[in-house]
Amino acid sequence: MSNLKKTQIREAATDNEPCKILNKLELNRSLLARQMLLSREKLHILEAIEKLVGMQAQSQNAPYFGLWSRIEDFRHEELSGLLRDKKVVRMALMRSTLHLVSSRDALKLRSLLQPVMDRSLKGAFGKQLNGIDQEVLAAAGRAMVEKEPMTLREIGLRLSEHTPVLDPEAAAGVVRNKVPLVQIPPRGIWGESGQAVHTSVEVWLGQPLFLSPEPEWLIRSYLSAFGPATVKDIQVWSGLTRIQEVIKSLRQNLITFRNERGEELFDLPDSPRPDADTPAEPRFLGEFDNMLLSYADRSRIMDEVYRKRVFTSNGIIRATFLVGGFVTGTWKLTSGRHGTELHIEPFRKLTEQERDALSGEGARMLDFAASDAAASAIIFH
Repeated sequence: MSNLKKTQIREAATDNEPCKILNKLELNRSLLARQMLLSREKLHILEAIEKLVGMQAQSQNAPYFGLWSRIEDFRHEELSGLLRDKKVVRMALMRSTLHLVSSRDALKLRSLLQPVMDRSLKGAFGKQLNGIDQEVLAAAGRAMVEKEPMTLREIGLRLSEHTPVLDPEAAAGVVRNKVPLVQIPPRGIWGESGQAVHTSVEVWLGQPLFLSPEPEWLIRSYLSAFGPATVKDIQVWSGLTRIQEVIKSLRQNLITFRNERGEELFDLPDSPRPDADTPAEPRFLGEFDNMLLSYADRSRIMDEVYRKRVFTSNGIIRATFLVGGFVTGTWKLTSGRHGTELHIEPFRKLTEQERDALSGEGARMLDFAASDAAASAIIFH
């Protein structure tokens, strides 16, 4: 009996051993390593997009800049070709926002995220949809876009002809959130323009959605790209609730840490967690980069005092650059009679070494973005 008690006490102490605390710098380097931002990787573009669990794509060119910063020798035509060949698609997914994802992942993600789409629809048009049979409306919209790809405006106007009591925007919202729509090229193609025209992902890819999607796969994919992270971080990234229940089923295959506030962090055992003093070169991120949208607490990538300078009141998330691994300013490209100019606006005074390194990376980005420009310049504000 005494041996049994001794064994029980020892096991309880082991179970309650304190988790290692990861500070902000350690979390930053873990994130940069998984996001391929410590050093550019030699990786096929499709693999990179899947490794990132997709890329935010409200801005048409943002994924191109994001991949250029992450992949060695990336060229625009590589991603444009994947879009044309239907290997990647643009569609509303995490947080009900537009993402660029591999076609394989699109078929898994869209079913998993239907609750997010439903909640977004209710939040935007709930009162207007009282008394409306949304499933019937969605089926009518699906039939229309599968017969002829349409813009959301065209969908709304066409449906409102048959349901005059419903605002066209709300009608289009039902189809957008109830039907897995994809935006088809030339939308998303570098250097080309065109309205966002939609059809269903099933028709576009010639495949059905996964009937039994695995939420555990979604959590593992997130942790691989963004961990270590809290349950709340995962919820913010995905838009899903009840993440705690999935974590319980995965817990035996995860490792845990604590952040400096004492919150529990979950991670995959074999994911990289570099030392805090690992060097981090300057990197340019496109608008709406996922790293800024995938945490309840963004301190591992951006100081909260800079939030209003990055997240604008009209919903735009500006293109940013990293110095020392953290958001340190914004940038934009302009083209005119003087050629193409890269405008850099730091949030703090840069050292001469930081400025030189950022200028070098900026010159390389200008060559990527505007290699045919008659002239180019980098302007610090």
